[in-house]
Amino acid sequence: MATNLVSSIMQFLTPDLIGRIAAALGLDRNNTQTGIAAIVPALLAALGGVAAKPGGAQNLVDTIKQQSGVADTFGSVIGAGNPSSLIERGSGMLQSLLGSNDQSALAGAVGKFAGLGQIGGSSLLGMLTPLVMGLIGKQIGPRIDAGSLGNLFASQKDQIAQALPPGMSHLLGGTGLLDSLSSTAGFATTAAQQASRATTAAVGQFPQSASSAARSVGTSAQRAIGSATPSWVYWAIPALVIGGLLWYLLADRSPQVAEHPTVPTQTQSVVVGGGEVGKQVGDSLGQIRTSLAGITDAASARAELPKLQEATAQIDKAAGMIKQLPTDQRQGAEALVTSSMATINQLFDKVLAIPGVAEVVRPTIDSLRTKLADLSGPSGTVGTR
Repeated sequence: MATNLVSSIMQFLTPDLIGRIAAALGLDRNNTQTGIAAIVPALLAALGGVAAKPGGAQNLVDTIKQQSGVADTFGSVIGAGNPSSLIERGSGMLQSLLGSNDQSALAGAVGKFAGLGQIGGSSLLGMLTPLVMGLIGKQIGPRIDAGSLGNLFASQKDQIAQALPPGMSHLLGGTGLLDSLSSTAGFATTAAQQASRATTAAVGQFPQSASSAARSVGTSAQRAIGSATPSWVYWAIPALVIGGLLWYLLADRSPQVAEHPTVPTQTQSVVVGGGEVGKQVGDSLGQIRTSLAGITDAASARAELPKLQEATAQIDKAAGMIKQLPTDQRQGAEALVTSSMATINQLFDKVLAIPGVAEVVRPTIDSLRTKLADLSGPSGTVGTR
C-alpha cells in the first residue's frame, strides 16, 4: 500500500498525459494542470467521507473493483479522441456516491478554481474519477474490502489535507465534502475561515437585531447564573456582547491578501527562432505548480524532483530566448511569469515547510526562485528564505 496516495496519483498524471487530457477536452493546458492538482485531493476527501458512512465503504469498494483496468487503458482511451464515455461513467459514479448536489458543487468549485467554468470542471472531474478509482484499487490490491479501504483513507487524511489548495478549501466550505478532513491539522485553518464566514453572514443578514440579540443573550445568561451571582455580572455580560458586535460591525475588513492569486488562463504567443516562447514558459510554470502540489513528504519530493529540474532547465532556456525579443514582446513574456509568481511562491513556502522535504528540493527551488525573479523583469521579485 502506498505511503502517499495523492503523490502516487499525481505521478501517474505525467505532463504528457495532462497535455493529452487537455487536448481531448478542448481545455487550456495550464488550467487543466491547475484543475487536476485541485481535483485529486478534493475527490479523495469526498470519497473518504463516503467511506466513513454506514455502508458507504462497501459501495465504494464495489465501484472501485469495476474500475480495476482503467489505469492500464486510460491513455489509449484519451488518445482515441472520444472521452465522452469515460466522462459519463465518472459522472454517473459520483452522482451515485455523492448525490447530484454534491457532484455539481465539486465540479463547480473545480471550474471556478482552475478557470475552466462549470462545464469544463465537470468534464475534467468526470474523466478523472474512474482513473482515481482504479488507482485507489491498485494501491490496496486485489483483496480490497471495506476494512482495507477505510484504513487507507484514515491513514491518508493528513496528506490529502496538505495537498488540497487553500482556494479549493474555501470554495468547498460548507458543502460537507471535506468533512473527512475536519480532524486534521492542515484543515484547521479552513474550519476557522468557515466559522468566520458564518458569523459574517449572520451579522450581515440581521444587523438591525443586534441590540435585541444582545439583550436576549444577557437575559439568558442571568437566568443560567442564578441569584447567587453578584449583580454586576448582569449588566457586564450584555455590555460585553454589545461591545463585541459593535467592534465587528465597525472594524475595517478590507481584504489584505488574496487567498488564491489569479493564474493566467492564456499563454502569450511569442515566437523566437521558430519556438513559441510564451507556450514554453506557460507549460513550464504549469509543470512547476503541478509538481509542487504533488509534494507532501520526502518520498514524493524525490519523485517530483526530476520534473522540477526539467522545468528549471526549460525556464533557463526560455530566458535566453526572451532576451532576443523586442521590448514590447519581452515585457509581455515577463508579465506572464510575474502573474504566476505569487501562486508559485506560496507553493514553494508550503513545500519547504514539510518535514524532510527541504533537504531534497531546496537547491532546485532556490535556483527556480532566482531564475523566475530574473525572468519576471526588474519589477518582479519572488523572494528567498
